[in-house]
This record gives sequence, C-alpha cells and structure tokens, in this order.
Amino acid sequence: MPDAEPGLSLVIAVLNEAENVAAVTADCLSQLAGVGPFEIVFVDDGSTDGTAQVILDLAARHPEIRLVGHDRCCGKSQAVRTGVMAARAPWVGTLDGDGQNTPGDLGDMLALALAADGRRPLVAGVRVRRDDPWPRLVATRLANGFRARVLNDHCPDTGCGVKLFAREDFLKLPCFEGMHRFLPALFQAYGHPLINHPVTHHARLHGVSKYTNLGRALVGVGDLLGVIWLKSRIRAPDVAERRP
Repeated sequence: MPDAEPGLSLVIAVLNEAENVAAVTADCLSQLAGVGPFEIVFVDDGSTDGTAQVILDLAARHPEIRLVGHDRCCGKSQAVRTGVMAARAPWVGTLDGDGQNTPGDLGDMLALALAADGRRPLVAGVRVRRDDPWPRLVATRLANGFRARVLNDHCPDTGCGVKLFAREDFLKLPCFEGMHRFLPALFQAYGHPLINHPVTHHARLHGVSKYTNLGRALVGVGDLLGVIWLKSRIRAPDVAERRP
C-alpha cells in the first residue's frame, strides 16, 4: 500500500471488463496525480473473463490499486457499496469501468466538496455531451425527465457513474440493488446538499453495455416506486450534542 493515507478513494465496479481496466487505470493514475494520495479500489462483481487477473497484474506494479471481489454477480449497487466499505479515504469517487468517464473530473469535484459550507454534499456528474447511440440517449432523457418530476431530486443525470461523496455519509444510506441510480434523492432525503457538475463522456472502449433500454426501464419503474416509499418513511433530523 502507499505510505500516505489516501484522501480520495476511487471505487470502480467492474463486470467482465478485462479489455478496459488497464486503460481506465492508466487514465486514473495520470489524471489524478495532482490531487494528493489516492487509491483505486476495483470491485470485481463476479467476472468470468479474466478481469480479476488483469487487475491483480496492475496492482503488482501500482501500489495505489486494490482489488476486492464478489463470489457471484450481485449487481452494481452492491459492488459500489462493497468498494465504499473497503475504501480507506474519507472521500469516495465512483467511476464506471468501461472507459466512458474522465477520472480527472473527480479532482474538480473533490475541490467543490471541500469548499462547500455546511453539511457535506453529494457532487453528481452530469454528462453534458454523451457519446452513446441515439436510442440510449432518447431512453435516458425520457427516464431522467420522469424521475426528476416524481422525485424532485434536482439532478438532470442520475445515471452518470461519476459521483463524489463522503464515505461515512454513503454508508448510512439504505442499500438495495438500483440505489446507485437514486443517490441524489437519497442523499437529499438525509439532509445533504447536491452539487451538479458537468463531466466529460466518451464512447465505451471495448465490449458492450451490461444493460438494455427495455431491461433498464422495467427494473427502473420498480426501483422508482420503492424510492418513493422510502423517501416517505425517512426521518432524518439534524443532531447536535448538548452539554451543560
């Protein structure tokens, strides 16, 4: 492990991304060199294509890299939670493992979080120009619009994989598969402000997406109903210690 305690942990959940993790790692190491000590926590969510071995080979050369793994595929939300639990830094940034994100955006997002007054914020990436096929762009725009109207979460792009938050704040949230798409609503329900920040988006380096538009829509409706119920049941007061 690096000598200095990291100030930032990058959590990258991966499933069958053996062709992409080396390039993603190289981008992280080069673009975040100026943010101070950081670590990269890969979470292998039951890959079957050699992803874990590629990461282990990278970790042998770069002490910033750590690998934790699931014995089976548990879904992205659980993979992110596993990575946050394993993280050593007080601040956690998330990235996708397919090369579509720009790691350097997290440096600016960390600076915004550290400069914020009051409660620690969630800083959510917003893809201002997505490099995806048009059917996905249309489906995402419709889904984002519907979700924003129902949840009133003030985030135009909750599906963006680039987010930054305090580790201890995330671990207080309820965990369920699909929660990663509703982090703005959940953080705000627990009293944390939201900062939206534009980020760069690229086409996937190799392979294909793990989601289809129809599959994402069907699962998303059930998740949305669950989050509506959950928000209605959350009671999150501000707590202060009182002394005589």
